[in-house]
Amino acid sequence: MNKNIHREITPLSQDDSFLVFDRVKKHFDFPIHFHPEYELNFIWNGKGVRRVVGDSMEEIDNIELVLVGPNLEHGWETYNCKSNKIYEITIQFHNDLFDEKLLSRRIFKSIKEMLHRSNRGILFSRKISKDLKTRIMALSKIDSMDYFMELLSILQDLANSRNQRQLSTYSSSINDVFENSDRIKMVYDFIHQNFERKITLAEISELVNMSPGTFNRFIKKRTGRTFIEYTNETRISYASRWLIESNMNVSEISYKCGFNNIANFNRIFKKIKKCTPSEFKEKFEGIKKVL
Repeated sequence: MNKNIHREITPLSQDDSFLVFDRVKKHFDFPIHFHPEYELNFIWNGKGVRRVVGDSMEEIDNIELVLVGPNLEHGWETYNCKSNKIYEITIQFHNDLFDEKLLSRRIFKSIKEMLHRSNRGILFSRKISKDLKTRIMALSKIDSMDYFMELLSILQDLANSRNQRQLSTYSSSINDVFENSDRIKMVYDFIHQNFERKITLAEISELVNMSPGTFNRFIKKRTGRTFIEYTNETRISYASRWLIESNMNVSEISYKCGFNNIANFNRIFKKIKKCTPSEFKEKFEGIKKVL
């Protein structure tokens, strides 16, 4: 795996179903990344932006709609885009939101097949992108079950649409490396449930029945991060969510996500996000909703 590819820990908790970003931006600066969630990404007025999905790298037209499967590296770069108003709507949902029993029903056959194909990334046609533009741009204004039903309807329309194109020649093997481990899942759940307090290496090692040294080597091999780095990334992920969604100030968020002082929080936030918390809040200003 390319060491420049970043594993994003999204703000989705186990109790959430969807994460919706709806924003207007001048440029793309988030690094190429992957995460275990599915991602549907709609871009309008982005002619000249470069899309990277797996081993596919292409300059896009003014409108596009892409579905990226779990743990497939992807990202969008400003590249040759001259627009100062790029509309981006990103929808992320858990890879187990639609379980196998549900997907095995005949009515879900087309969606199941589409989700499977998304392991290589799917570019949908310009026609379906334009047809669904109004509905996708209205998603962030819908609440609760109505949102779920509308997203399900959109996925059904996409699954049945013509002229879909798979982007990458390979599907990511990171899923096997990261997800298929009961111990990693146990660590993931424990950190997400306890990140607001101090978690010691001895405590987490005992949880998975390993010595501290063995555990640190284990998590480094599985995630590319040390235990401290992985925990801090989780905390910064939650901090990012609160910076945008809540009215809490930076100091309050710092303590709420488990940092003992604001200077340390600012330093680690800038190291991970390449900007200060205040700059991040300004950069991602727009509509963000978690359901």
